[in-house]
Amino acid sequence: MNLRRTVRDYHFERAPGLHEIGAWHPASRGVALEPAGVRFRDARFAHVPAAPFPAYASQPHASAPRGTVRLRPRFALRGDWTLAHIAVEPGTSLYGTGEQPGRLQRKGLRRNIWTTDCFGYEESMPSLYQAHPWVLGVRRDGSAFGVIHETTHQGVVDLRDGILFAARYTTRDTQSPGVTILEGDSPQQVLRQLALLTGRMPMPPRWALQFQQCRWSYEPDSKVRKIAEEFRARKIPCGVIWMDIDYMFGFRCFTFDTEKFPEPWSLNEHLHSLGFRSVWMIDPGLMTDEAYPAYRSGKQGDHFVKNRFGYDFVGKVWPGPCSFPDFTRRRTREWWAGLYKEYMAHGIDGVWNDMNEPAVFDVPNKQMPETNVHEADGELGGPGLHLRYRNIYGMQMVRASRDGIQAANPERRPFVLTRSNFLGGHRYAATWTGDNKSNWRHLRWSIPMVLNLGLSGQSFVGPDIGGFADNADAQLFARWMGLGAMLPFARAHSVKDSVDHEPWSFGPACEATSRRAMERRSRLLPYLYTLFREAHLTGLPVARPLFFADPADPALRSVDDAFLLGDSLLVRCNVWSDSVMTRSSNGMPLSGLGGTGAAAAPLPSRCGVWRALEVLEPQTPLSRLTPDPDLPETFLRPGHILPLGPVMQHESEKPLDPLTLVVALDANGSAAGELYEDAGDGFGFEKGDFALTRFEARRDGGKVRVRARRLEGVFRPAPRKVEVLVVGEDGSVSHGAFDSE
Repeated sequence: MNLRRTVRDYHFERAPGLHEIGAWHPASRGVALEPAGVRFRDARFAHVPAAPFPAYASQPHASAPRGTVRLRPRFALRGDWTLAHIAVEPGTSLYGTGEQPGRLQRKGLRRNIWTTDCFGYEESMPSLYQAHPWVLGVRRDGSAFGVIHETTHQGVVDLRDGILFAARYTTRDTQSPGVTILEGDSPQQVLRQLALLTGRMPMPPRWALQFQQCRWSYEPDSKVRKIAEEFRARKIPCGVIWMDIDYMFGFRCFTFDTEKFPEPWSLNEHLHSLGFRSVWMIDPGLMTDEAYPAYRSGKQGDHFVKNRFGYDFVGKVWPGPCSFPDFTRRRTREWWAGLYKEYMAHGIDGVWNDMNEPAVFDVPNKQMPETNVHEADGELGGPGLHLRYRNIYGMQMVRASRDGIQAANPERRPFVLTRSNFLGGHRYAATWTGDNKSNWRHLRWSIPMVLNLGLSGQSFVGPDIGGFADNADAQLFARWMGLGAMLPFARAHSVKDSVDHEPWSFGPACEATSRRAMERRSRLLPYLYTLFREAHLTGLPVARPLFFADPADPALRSVDDAFLLGDSLLVRCNVWSDSVMTRSSNGMPLSGLGGTGAAAAPLPSRCGVWRALEVLEPQTPLSRLTPDPDLPETFLRPGHILPLGPVMQHESEKPLDPLTLVVALDANGSAAGELYEDAGDGFGFEKGDFALTRFEARRDGGKVRVRARRLEGVFRPAPRKVEVLVVGEDGSVSHGAFDSE
C-alpha cells in the first residue's frame, strides 16, 4: 500500500447496516471517557473485543456517550493497513507525535510510528527510538484537542491533510484500533485529560534533577574518580556520574569487569562521599553463554523471544550472539526484576536501559524480524508477532527494571532512563533524545524535540548536551550547556572516539560559561522540583511551548528557539553559530529554526511586561551586568514569584537557605508563586510529609508586602532567611528580607 498519497486519494466508507449511537458517525461506535473524551471504533469490528492498550494506566470503561466532541474519525481498510482520518479546521496547529527531529509545528509532516535504532539521526529518517501515536491540535481560538490511535502495531501518522493514522495488521492480528479524541478549552486542559488516561509520572528523586556527566565510556574506575574530583576542584555543579557499557565483563549485563571495575561498591562509596550519585547501564540483549548466570537463568525459565519456528531468537549486539527477554510476559518481567537485587546492592543509585528498541546489529535496519513471536499476557493482548509488540518492547523493559530497582531499595524512589518508550511510558522512566550529533542543527532540534515529547506526556526529557556523535567545539558546547541547564533532564554525553567533552575540555571561556550555566540550574532547583511535582499531579510538562502563555496568539505557535519553564519563566536561546549569525541593530541575536536572520522569539505580549533577569544574580539589574552571549536570556512573567535557592555543587550540599523570592508584579500590583518541598527521596510525601507553600505579594502604597501560607503538608523546613527581590518593568530591583520558620 502506498501511504505516501494524500487523504484525498482514499475512500473512507460507511459500514452498511449499522445505526448511529448518540450523535456519532454511522461508521463509528463511541464510548465516553471521563470527563471529556470519546473513544471511537470502526463499527465493522464492533463484534471484536477491543484489544488492551498499554498506554492507558487503566482501560477506559464503556458507558453511554455523553457530552460532545467537535471531531469524528472516519475509518477505512486497505490491504494489511487500517486507516483512521480526522479532518481539522483551517488554522489548526498540530503537535505531539513524540520523538521526531525538526520544527515544533508538526503540521505537514509524515512519520512512521516504529521504534528504531538511528545513531546520528537526521530529519529525513522516518522514525526514531520512541513511538507515540498521539497528536495535539490547537485551534485558532486557543481551544484544543488530542487524538490517540489505540494500537501498538507498526504505524504511520500523516499530518499533511488533517490527521491520518495508519496501522499494519496481519491475518493473525485482525482488528481495527480505536481512536480516542479529547477536547479542551486549552492545550493544558487536553494534557490533563491525557494524564487521566495514561497515568501520572512518578515523583523523581531530587538528585535526578541535577546536571549529570556521562561518556561512552569512562574507564577504568580511576578515570571515573578523576572526573568526579575534577568537577569538585573546578567548582562546576554536578550531581551524577554515569557508567556506560564498558564497565561490564565482556558487555554482559549485571556483571563488572574485574580488572577495570574490581570494586564497584568502593567506587560508589567514593562518589557518594563527594556528593555524587551514580547511574549504570543495562541493555536487554543477554549473551548466549551457558556460563553467564543471567543468560542461563533466562534460558532455564524460557524467558526469551522466539523466532517463527519456535526457537529462541538470537541476534548480534555488543557481547556477540544474544537472546532477548520477552518483556510482554509478567513472569519474565518478574524474573528480570529479580536480577537487580544483587546488582543494586553495589551502591548503584539509578539505571539506564539502552538499546531497547530492541536494536540488533546483524539484520536489516538493525531490527528483529517482524515474524518473531511474543507470548504476551492477556493484559497486553495475548500472543502476537513482533510487528505488534516492537513499539512497546522498551516500555515493558523499563517497567520491569523499575519494579526490580524498587524491590531492591524499597525506601528510595527509583530512577530509570530509557532510550525507547511508548505513549504512557512516562509511568516507568525518564528519557532522552537519543544518539544525536555534535552540530548546530542538532542543538536547534533539542528544543522542539523536548517540547513535543512533553506535549506527548513525556515530561522528564532532555538531549545529550554537546552532542553524542562527532566533535563539538567551544562555542557549540557552551551554547548547548547554556540551553541544557534549563531543560528538565540535563546530561552531557559523548561517544568514546570523540574529543573530550567535559566542561573544561574546550578552554577557560567555555568552562566559565558551563559553570555559570550549572550554577543557574542549581539556583533553579527549588522551582524545578516544584514543577516536577506539578507534572506528577497534573501531567503538564515541565518545559512548555511559548503558546501555553497565550494559546490564541498565532505568533507563538511556531517558536522553536524559546520555551517556558512552568508558567513563570521564559527562556530564549541563541542556537546559531556566530560564524553564520547576524545581529539586529540593538545587538540582540537573530535566531530561529527556520534559518539565519529570523527575528528573535517574541514575548507573549498579552501577558503584560515580562521582566528580564539573570537568575544567577537576580539582585543586580541587567544594566549593570555583562551578559554572556552563550547563555539563554531569561524573563519572569508578570504576576509571578520565582523561588530560587543558593548555588550548590550538589543538591544536598546545604539547606535551602537563603530562599530567594523574585517578584514581578502585574498591572494590578500583585503576584503569586508556590514552592514544594519534601525530603528529596523516599515516599513520605505520599503520606503528607511535604510542604506546599504559597507566596503572595501585593503593592501597598510605596511598599510591597509578601505573605507566605502553608497550603498542604506537614513537612517543616529548617528556619531560614528569605530574601525578596522585586523586579520592576524598567529593570530596577528592590530588596527586602525576613526570617521564616
